Amino acid sequence: MPYRHRVLTLLFLLSMVTYLDRVCIAVAGPEMQKDLGLSASQWGWVVGIFALSYALFEIPSGALGDRIGPRKVLTRIVLWWSAFTSLTGLVSSFPLLLAVRFAFGMGEAGAYPNASSSISRWFPLAERARAHGTVWMASRVGGALTPLLVVPIVALWGWRMAFYLFGAIGVVWAVAWYWWYRDYPTEMPGVTPEELAHIGESSARRAHHGLPWAQVVRSRNFWVILLMYHMYCWGSYFYVSWMPTYLRLGRGFTADEMKIYAMLPFVAGALGNLIGGSVSDVLVRRHGLRNGRRLVAATGLAASGLCLFGTAVVSDRLVAVGLLTLGYFSMDCMLPVSWAVCVDVGRRHAGAMTGAMNSAGQIGSFLSSIAFGALVDAFGGRYDVPLVLFSGCLVVSAILFLRIDASTPLLAE
Repeated sequence: MPYRHRVLTLLFLLSMVTYLDRVCIAVAGPEMQKDLGLSASQWGWVVGIFALSYALFEIPSGALGDRIGPRKVLTRIVLWWSAFTSLTGLVSSFPLLLAVRFAFGMGEAGAYPNASSSISRWFPLAERARAHGTVWMASRVGGALTPLLVVPIVALWGWRMAFYLFGAIGVVWAVAWYWWYRDYPTEMPGVTPEELAHIGESSARRAHHGLPWAQVVRSRNFWVILLMYHMYCWGSYFYVSWMPTYLRLGRGFTADEMKIYAMLPFVAGALGNLIGGSVSDVLVRRHGLRNGRRLVAATGLAASGLCLFGTAVVSDRLVAVGLLTLGYFSMDCMLPVSWAVCVDVGRRHAGAMTGAMNSAGQIGSFLSSIAFGALVDAFGGRYDVPLVLFSGCLVVSAILFLRIDASTPLLAE
């Protein structure tokens, strides 16, 4: 196996663990709300406070990875978030839960920007979207497994035990990553000259200079990418934060039914990530960066907006699950493409650029999670109303992606 594929295997496992820990609270949510006496609006703050702290610390964590390397930074990130995943199981009040989840977001911030930084060093341009697709596919595999694992754990030992167990998994990954991984292919014993030549100039260490933000903020590409991802996350974060509660309380599924139906969108999302990233790389080779990136992404976003609107208005709950599943597949065809675009335009500053994009996105995630709970309370427990808003955000995101030019770097190299 080429060494870059071994790196990708570790990043795949990282992404799985990330979403096991992240989706755990969404699946355990109904039981936690009942046990701690939380309203829908309060629960919106619980799932949203993670996104807020995640957004605040994305850029510094991504930039730190560009400067000192993903090996050290990802080790710190995973150990931190694993500790606060376990501490979530100890909370006994709303304020304490908010504090722990805020710290959890601080710790996890920078995980995907540093994965992107690693991909930018270990993969040539024409393989990057597929590599990102593999990493994000793993997140959906983790999301799909979470209900299957959490529901029986909660039934047997209560919701707190799920957080204790999931927190321990990340420690194992962090030890393996720090022991084996190296920040550049040229520093890894055993990498062949042929593989180094295939990867290209990004395989060797170069002097790092911080991203000159004063120049970057004058780039139209920069702002369109940030706004596109912000609007996308209004729709996407629903699946990670509110979907299990929506299925239980909004559509009337039992816990055992939810365990299966909440898994389906994540399975479809895994396929969407793999297909979207692979198709984009093929189109890049045939039609260039500009069209190869935007065609897949804009189509997927527009289709997901239509699916989410359909979910809100249909009465049949199984049709609603089908539309949710198709919607997640469609939007996840875009996801690896957007992260590949950040590597395309950011070049050696891929960590900082992906951190900036994800910060803008997580602000959208925070606002959407608060808005979901507030709208449910304001409309008398109607869980369909927020989905209409989110579907519009996804259509706007699709229009914005058509304005992105991945062939234009933020800085002249």
